[in-house]
Amino acid sequence: MVVKEGSSGTPLELFLNIGLDERTARNTIANNKVTTNLTAVIHEAGISEGCNRTIGNLLYTVATKYPANALIHRPTLLEYIVSLKIKTPAQLEAAFSFLSKTASESFKLNEFEEACGVGVEVSVEDIERTVNEVFEQNKELILELRYRTNVGDLFAHVRKRLPWADPKIVKQLIDAKLFQLLGERTAADNEKPSKQKKEKPAKVEEKKVADENPVQPSEEDLNPFLIFPNPDENFKVHTEIFFSDNSVLRCCNTKEMLDKHLKATGGKVFTRFPPEPNGYLHIGHAKALFVSFGLAKERDGCCYLRYDDTNPEAEKKEYIDHIEEIVEWMGWKPFKITYTSDYFQDLYDLAVELIRRGHAYIDHQTPDEIKEYREKKMNSPWRDRPIAESLKLFDEMRRGMIEEGKATLRMKQDMQSDNYNMYDLIAYRIKFTPHPHSGDKWCIYPSYDYAHCIVDSLENVTHSLCTLEFETRRASYYWLLHALGIYQPYVWEYSRLNVTNTVMSKRKLNFLVTKKYVDGWDDPRLMTLAGLRRRGVTSTAINAFIRGIGITRSDGSLIRLDRLEYHIREELNKTASRAMVVLDPLKVVITNLESGSIVDLEAKKWPDAHTDDTDAFYKVPFSNVVYIEQSDFRMKDSKDYYGLAPGKSVLLRYAFPIKCTEVVLADDNESVIEIRAEYDPSKKTKPKGVLHWVVNFGGAF
Repeated sequence: MVVKEGSSGTPLELFLNIGLDERTARNTIANNKVTTNLTAVIHEAGISEGCNRTIGNLLYTVATKYPANALIHRPTLLEYIVSLKIKTPAQLEAAFSFLSKTASESFKLNEFEEACGVGVEVSVEDIERTVNEVFEQNKELILELRYRTNVGDLFAHVRKRLPWADPKIVKQLIDAKLFQLLGERTAADNEKPSKQKKEKPAKVEEKKVADENPVQPSEEDLNPFLIFPNPDENFKVHTEIFFSDNSVLRCCNTKEMLDKHLKATGGKVFTRFPPEPNGYLHIGHAKALFVSFGLAKERDGCCYLRYDDTNPEAEKKEYIDHIEEIVEWMGWKPFKITYTSDYFQDLYDLAVELIRRGHAYIDHQTPDEIKEYREKKMNSPWRDRPIAESLKLFDEMRRGMIEEGKATLRMKQDMQSDNYNMYDLIAYRIKFTPHPHSGDKWCIYPSYDYAHCIVDSLENVTHSLCTLEFETRRASYYWLLHALGIYQPYVWEYSRLNVTNTVMSKRKLNFLVTKKYVDGWDDPRLMTLAGLRRRGVTSTAINAFIRGIGITRSDGSLIRLDRLEYHIREELNKTASRAMVVLDPLKVVITNLESGSIVDLEAKKWPDAHTDDTDAFYKVPFSNVVYIEQSDFRMKDSKDYYGLAPGKSVLLRYAFPIKCTEVVLADDNESVIEIRAEYDPSKKTKPKGVLHWVVNFGGAF
């Protein structure tokens, strides 16, 4: 079914109903992303039948600028807009700032209203008094510059003092005050000032006044690691473990235990990045790298790169080498590279001690039986076997005397607990598989749940940082350390990174690679760090993206891929050299420039180049014959077209304005073979369109 553009229920009708002018509405429809967002916002706000223009403009801003990490709170903001509790752009910007920091966490409405100036009414008298004060403070400068005074800076002064004032009234009062102070414009006021690139003392002085009280970012924005305690505070209760018999275990370090730990670390922060070497690192690992390595770096501490290599069947030397290489590429330097397998003997000895203390037993249940018993919250038939018997069987497991799958070592936790991760987790299993790091010395291997927390303790890790899906394992983490009577690190979980349109599961990535749907782990289409590097993305752009997200416990938030692309562009705009290129050339002859004459112009190598950096510019020759893209010329002009047309002017980038004076057609009287134009050497013409162009010296065209 085809629906006409202006018919009932179409996006165009919706956009016109909320007060957008027709040009803005049609331009919006040309952008699928904005159309989708604005349509959703209109329906979410419940104003499909229309609203006044003030509300409509605010809704349009919500559709284009709303923080993606706080979508859960958008309906609340829309209620405030529709009820005109939030009615100015300044209030809306304040709302965006508040919600982007809140993300998906809950907040108090009174704090939100205070941050957005809800209910604050600024009288005309207040605005007039503030404008008078600003003029009095800047009177000398205004009298010197007269109508060349930067009105925007005066406006900023007033807004800083009265952020919720009506901007229209502020502008009217500033204009009136200027006229009152300076009178009618003189001929000198209307003259354009001569260009002086380096000598602008008046404006510099003016900016100093404007920046007198700049808005400072919060400490958390400057340093996201302030949320973490110091190592010497690690004596508090980490977590409470509630058992089915109504007893409660409150896990914490004793003074003696903490003193011993601090003596070993010198009071420094120790963290670890513990990847499994069973695949390549992806964009989610970039956040884990930033959190663990970043905290250690910020506190002048140490971060281990520790391979969690407890499953030899899935691990390869290729993955180990890749992880070390990519960590270095990301800009992080490990204090020490370790392996969980380095501690296999310590882990075995502690497992023996755990059995001796009555906290572990040898079980002969099959995986299916273990699953069934857990679902029914039933103890294993071998749970209460004698300690001596479990010790003997564990030794036989170590010596390879028991078949694979016939026995496991399980921790004796609480099978009736409300926490599934306390259902007698497996500590050791038999695997007759050589290990890529330790060789064939062992035929029993510890599980993640058993080894992870113990190695954290053995390495004197101060902050054990992991993602929120491990939060339910915190009970078993501390239960085991408490049962063994060893040092307990501070555990803190943060939200994992979820990016739109991105495969983040290492298992799924492995499937794509092994089934050859992609060209290896570093395929540029994948969001592995190796794939991003191969695509040309820099580590600094990735780290800037991660830092911008922040370290929060807001689970379930989905970060838009646009945010990463924004940081990539920001990086490229400062580092990637640019050049002007024409693919489908159209000849342009500059008739008022002497044939054969060459003018050397300066062009930027990259968009964000500083004018005082000579290395950021290169020379571009300009002659009476240049070439533009065929698509940048039309015989018929229109309002929404910014290219070249008969009688129309455009600016050649880094060069001069040109005006089309004549068009040379081919024999068919349709095909354009040459444009003739005049250039404006004074650059007084100010056309809207800017075109790329080249000069042809090699005759390739």
